[in-house]
Amino acid sequence: MNQKENFTKGFIKNNPVLVLLLGMCPTLGVTTSAINGLGMGLATTFVLVMANIVISLLKSVIPDKVRIPAFIVVIASFVTIVDLVMAGFAPALHEQLGLFIPLIVVNCIVLGRAEAFASKNDVLSSLIDGLGMGLGFAFALTLLGGIREILGSGAIFGFKFISGDAILVFVLAPGAFIALGYLIAVVNRLRKV
Repeated sequence: MNQKENFTKGFIKNNPVLVLLLGMCPTLGVTTSAINGLGMGLATTFVLVMANIVISLLKSVIPDKVRIPAFIVVIASFVTIVDLVMAGFAPALHEQLGLFIPLIVVNCIVLGRAEAFASKNDVLSSLIDGLGMGLGFAFALTLLGGIREILGSGAIFGFKFISGDAILVFVLAPGAFIALGYLIAVVNRLRKV
């Protein structure tokens, strides 16, 4: 697989949320707005890229018996960096995302890419894979958050453009399932065409 295919597979062919259905906890939990989806997506992208780079560099040093715990320590280190930076420079977003930031450590997308790709490939390929999958995840979360925000509050990225009431269910938990279900159906339909 060439580098371009490696990068684009996270957006199109194997989008973590819309095709592989991975990372559903943050997908459904934080996408009440587009900014929350974007913030969570970019935080996860940073962790994914950095963890892939480090794991790719250390793959020959890490013994097989402690491979998964070692991966989790590497991932947790970058999640801690993201958590502290976000708390210091974007406290409002940090408060909105709350517990979901530390949960990036156990996000199956991050650990799965470390195990399936970074531990078996070179640094550049691992970086590109992490970037593609991470940006695909960020795109899906931002799109879902945008749809829920538009339908639920008549706004996008906090800018209100519809006066009056919107469809409240879309900013509540059931709205996440409804919007994601329709979004996955649209993606599946487009993939069959």
